[in-house]
Amino acid sequence: MLILDVTVVAVALPQMGVDLGLSREAVTWVVAAYTLTFGGLMLLGGRSADLFGARPVVYAGLSVFTAGSLMAGLADNGGLLLTGRVAQGLGAAMLSPAALSVVVRLFSGDERNRALGIWSALGGGGAAVGVLLGGLITAGPGWPWVFFLNIPVGLVVLFGLLRVLPPLPPSPTGHRPTLDVVGALLVTAATGSAIYALTVAGEQGWVSAPTLVTTAAALVLYLLFGWRQRTAASPLMDLGLLARRPVGAGVFVILIATALMVAVFFLGTFYFQQSAGHGPLTTGLLFLPIAVATMTGANLGGRLIARLGARTLGAAGMVVAAIGLLVPALWPTTLATTIGVSFGAFGIGALFVVASATALGQVEAHEAGIASGLLSTFHEFGASIGVATVSSIAAVSLAAGGDTGYQQAFGFAAVAALVAAGVSALAIPRQPSTP
Repeated sequence: MLILDVTVVAVALPQMGVDLGLSREAVTWVVAAYTLTFGGLMLLGGRSADLFGARPVVYAGLSVFTAGSLMAGLADNGGLLLTGRVAQGLGAAMLSPAALSVVVRLFSGDERNRALGIWSALGGGGAAVGVLLGGLITAGPGWPWVFFLNIPVGLVVLFGLLRVLPPLPPSPTGHRPTLDVVGALLVTAATGSAIYALTVAGEQGWVSAPTLVTTAAALVLYLLFGWRQRTAASPLMDLGLLARRPVGAGVFVILIATALMVAVFFLGTFYFQQSAGHGPLTTGLLFLPIAVATMTGANLGGRLIARLGARTLGAAGMVVAAIGLLVPALWPTTLATTIGVSFGAFGIGALFVVASATALGQVEAHEAGIASGLLSTFHEFGASIGVATVSSIAAVSLAAGGDTGYQQAFGFAAVAALVAAGVSALAIPRQPSTP
């Protein structure tokens, strides 16, 4: 449900923009407000799961997420819609790392890799199915129901968890539980500044004063966050954890994979509806093979990772993604875009398994929550960065139609995937190291 909510709004974005009078920047923030809050507070959620136990954090996050969905569905203006999306992101930031922490703590060894493969398949498939579901809902009862649907689903999940979620105790820490709220605000503000810089670059230029100033602000805030983590009595995260090669490589892969996936969904929904002239229902159906390819890639990746190794599978997944995304950059037609993006999604699906297995495969039980939160943080930051970057590159097409901007954005994504393939081949260790 959480991952689906990143993309379920994608097909509805053009209609939301018309009904609520949203600008391109505001439409971009309908996605980024959720993913930024989700990612920026994810470490806080993961730390909370370690300190207070996963079960109460899961319940609290699910409740907040459901309430935010109601607010977004009732929105009659851009401000209320974005407020609801922020509330959804807050609930998701508590729920996602706590839930992943349960998976990591309940399973070990090869069984953990299989469980993470299922988790990745659900996440990758949920993102793709979200676009299909968004098309069906937008063409039917209307875009508010992409949010209203979360309410009955949230209630069903809550009652189900009350029956099956085990009472995992908090991880022992040796000191009084505290949360680094200042650190969470710093990293959220830093990423928000970076996303704003990427968004305004589409209209004002990549070297304009607003873009450069907000980029500089993001760098300063990130440095302050690093200083805070080294000096706080109970830091939000151990920066040494990120410095471990498996964890660092895993978060790099998840950042790129999510940026590519969300960028494709954002570009695809606007291309199909604005340039190719398809309706929301047809657009949603065009994403069906993409959903199948993503889930197939994740499931196959979970089976192959032990045989091929994370390094080989990660580099291969990036290359497949690059080839697929190059197709709509060169041949901007409905058929070519659907085939190319589906091929690329197959590789992207495998990358989610690589990221999870690489980053989480060797962490200790007491680090499960914060490591899961770290991985999920970069997942959402990747979504925010991806949508903001391609929105700026494709600004001309988003505003006035035509294919040029879409081709440039797809081409940029293909090149980024190819570069990431080289980095992955060097960064991912051949064998998981001991934490």
